[in-house]
Amino acid sequence: MTYDRLVCANCAAPVTEGRCPVCRASRERMQDQGPFAGLNPAMLIALMVILVAALALLAHQAV
Repeated sequence: MTYDRLVCANCAAPVTEGRCPVCRASRERMQDQGPFAGLNPAMLIALMVILVAALALLAHQAV
């Protein structure tokens, strides 16, 4: 899940604004989760489809 749509339960502001310590801590924690943590599921599916298509193309040319 991306943090750009999350609303803080402490201050009722978007987490991306970082208005309170809870927002800032959540934002930092989500940024530290890795390179693919910020991608939405549709983007991950699109990347998987591209990867499978590339592998199929390589397998077809190897034959």
